[in-house]
Amino acid sequence: MDWYPLFNSLRIAAISTAVIFFLGIFAAYYVAKLPRLVKGVLDVVLTLPLVLPPTVVGYFLLRLLGPKRVLGMWFLEVLDTRLTMVWYSAIFASAVVAFPLMYRTARGAFESFDTTLAYAGRTLGKSNTWIFWRVMMPCCKQGIIAGTVLSFARALGEYGATAMIAGYTPGRTATISTTVYQLWRTGNDEEAMKWVLVNLAISTVVLLAVNMLERRDRAPRRSAAAPEGGSA
Repeated sequence: MDWYPLFNSLRIAAISTAVIFFLGIFAAYYVAKLPRLVKGVLDVVLTLPLVLPPTVVGYFLLRLLGPKRVLGMWFLEVLDTRLTMVWYSAIFASAVVAFPLMYRTARGAFESFDTTLAYAGRTLGKSNTWIFWRVMMPCCKQGIIAGTVLSFARALGEYGATAMIAGYTPGRTATISTTVYQLWRTGNDEEAMKWVLVNLAISTVVLLAVNMLERRDRAPRRSAAAPEGGSA
């Protein structure tokens, strides 16, 4: 059994998640502080890939990164680098499709943050950067981690946009999702089922991790609420 699709899927998902981790947190932090109207518009734009069909996302990426488009042509002529039909093309697809999950989860965590802690830090002379990394991020870490895990899972299972921008070449661009489709299309159901089980096992582990994070997040809230209930 050729394990290249698993290796390729894991590296694509890992790189995509690393990129959208910082982009999602950055966007969520600043969008959360904007006026309601501006926030609403940006929310629609940044969340759109979550509701669009993946093939539509792939089409837009091809229009942007294709070798006959301005950006793709520049990379090809100046840097001698193709942005489509290579393994790292799937990074663009996975990052765009999974970004809304990281953004929405991080924004929800930031909006539930107790701002009085930030005000207290400012009265002590701490900078906004110090408050963000030392106060805000630790308080919101459960939501951030959950968003990261969900984004990784989404990037790992991405198919539609990946198939359009990276295609399927065994040993070069094949991922788990594209391999399952190609094996099924050629009537090799036994091999396809093996990859389905691999993907199912990884997805189960991811969901268990998210559930564990949610339980850890609820536990401190219960313990904080217990004295109040006992005194009543």
